Amino acid sequence: MGIVFACIAPHGDETIPQLAGDKLKSFSKTTRGMESITATMRKQRVDTVIIATPHNLILKRNIGVILTEFTEGTLRTENASVRARFKCDRILAGDILQEAEEARLPVIGVNYGTNEGESSCMPMDWGTLIPLWFLRSPAGRTQVVIVTPSREIPLQNLVKLGTAIAQAAEKRGAKVAFVASADQAHTHNKNGPYGFHPDSAKFDQLVVDAVRQNRLETILKLDKQLIENAKPDSIWQIAILVGILKEVPMQAKLVSYQAPTYFGMLCASYTLK
Repeated sequence: MGIVFACIAPHGDETIPQLAGDKLKSFSKTTRGMESITATMRKQRVDTVIIATPHNLILKRNIGVILTEFTEGTLRTENASVRARFKCDRILAGDILQEAEEARLPVIGVNYGTNEGESSCMPMDWGTLIPLWFLRSPAGRTQVVIVTPSREIPLQNLVKLGTAIAQAAEKRGAKVAFVASADQAHTHNKNGPYGFHPDSAKFDQLVVDAVRQNRLETILKLDKQLIENAKPDSIWQIAILVGILKEVPMQAKLVSYQAPTYFGMLCASYTLK
């Protein structure tokens, strides 16, 4: 037991059909990609989903491991709203925290509201809610663990976090999936909030190639200026996945890629060899 599935999943609002409005068709390729990833994951009968999100707690120079009993959130657009609530796997979260501390990583265990009970509930960010909206169990039994990487620490520390996650999952004795919640470059369109830069297309193509070749570690060697120009929010969660893959060799599959607006969205699945 341990990590039996992993994926890179985007978190654009419009991937959820109820929220897409007039962008439903534009985002349909990614929606189908997430549906394909979900079908693959469900075959593994996963007990717990660990998700690394760039949009939850932003702890300066520290990694966060959420220790609440629940996580809950609502995502609203002008078209509609969706809501989700999950029970957290506090045992696995605690094990991840312990493994990371033993590896001397800058990690903090975080609770919210109350130490236990219904009010021990971390507000769910869109980087968590959107992938889990697809990946949740139809019966509502999915447990989750949320981790929040830091952009101010060396990427190799996040690789080590991935190793710690894989080791903790193996000790847990359950079937576990890991989700790198990640949108790619954010400078594809001059009308977007970050403007246009040609490095956006270059960055996304390098990620696509890395997935196709099953050499995700090459992303960690990219030029810092290229990353700054492309403005992805993916590389930190990808670094965690690289660490997991060092412990648990898996086969990569590029499921879909598109950039219908200003940011790129890639769906990729990783299954045991």
